[in-house]
Amino acid sequence: MQLGMIGLGKMGGNMARRLRRAGIEVVGYNRNTDATDSLVAECGLIAADSTEALVNLLQGPRIVWLMLPAGDVTESYVVSLSERLQPGDILVDGANSFYKDTVRRGAMLADAGIHFVDAGVSGGVWGLENGYALMVGAEATSFSQVEPLIRALAPAADRGWVHTGPVGSGHFTKMIHNGIEYGMMQAYAEGFALLKGRTDFNLDLAAIAESWRHGSVIRSWLLDLSADVLGGDQQLEDVDAFVADSGEGRWTAMEGIEQGIPTPVMSLALMARFSSQGQQDYSSKLLAMMRKQFGGHAVPSTKD
Repeated sequence: MQLGMIGLGKMGGNMARRLRRAGIEVVGYNRNTDATDSLVAECGLIAADSTEALVNLLQGPRIVWLMLPAGDVTESYVVSLSERLQPGDILVDGANSFYKDTVRRGAMLADAGIHFVDAGVSGGVWGLENGYALMVGAEATSFSQVEPLIRALAPAADRGWVHTGPVGSGHFTKMIHNGIEYGMMQAYAEGFALLKGRTDFNLDLAAIAESWRHGSVIRSWLLDLSADVLGGDQQLEDVDAFVADSGEGRWTAMEGIEQGIPTPVMSLALMARFSSQGQQDYSSKLLAMMRKQFGGHAVPSTKD
C-alpha cells in the first residue's frame, strides 16, 4: 500500500516511521527538508520536493495525508491539493481542525469528486512505540480504503481506533476528547497543588503519585506522566507557569454553549489556562510539564 504524507514534524514524522514499520510505502513532503532527509535515511521514506511532485509520485487512486497546523495552513493545502488530485483520490486531514471547517472542506472536495477523511489523532510523542488513538470521520467507501492505514497506526489492529461516522465527526470527537483532557489535567494539577500547599505534613508528592498509579480509581496515563515529572523535580521552581491552549478547548466550550449543554469542568479548565499566563502558581507549572510529557510542547524556564 502507498501513502503520501505532507507535514513531517514530530507527530507526522513518527506516524511515517510507524507506517514504514508496517511495510507501507510513504512518499513524504515537508518544507524543512532536514526532516525529510532524516526519514529517507532512517526508514526508506521516498522524498518529494513539492506537493506537485508528491502527487505525481503516487499511483491512483491516491491517498494523501496532511499532518499540518490547523487553520490557514491546512486550508491552503486543502485548496491546493483540490486542484492537483483527481476524482476518486482521497485526502486525509490529521490535524486538530475545527469540525465545521472540516464539513465545509469535505463538501468542497466532494464537488470535485475527491473523497475527504478527517482523522483525529491522539498519542503525542509516544505514538511511535505505543500507537495512536484515531477517531475517523469518513463515508463508508472512503474509510474502507484508509482502514489498513488506521490499523497500522493504532495501538493494535483491533483496538484504539473508531470510525465515528460521516465527514466532520472525527474532528468533532477529537475536539471533545481534548476538552475532557483539559478537565482531567486541571484536576490533577489542582490536587497536587493542594498537597504541596500543606507544608506541615512534608508530603512526598512523587511517592503519592506513584502509589495512586496502582489500584486507585484515579489512575491514568496523565497520572503516569505526572508521576514521572514529580519523580524528577517536585518543586518545579524553574518551570514557567504558562499553559498554552491549542484551540480545541475553546471550541469545546463554545460547542457546549451552542448546544445548551453545561460543560463547567471543561470550560473552567480552559479559563484556568488563560489565567496561568502571567501567574507563577504550582498547578500551572505541573500542567505545563504534563503537556511537555505527552505532546512534546515546549516549556519556558523562569531562567530564560
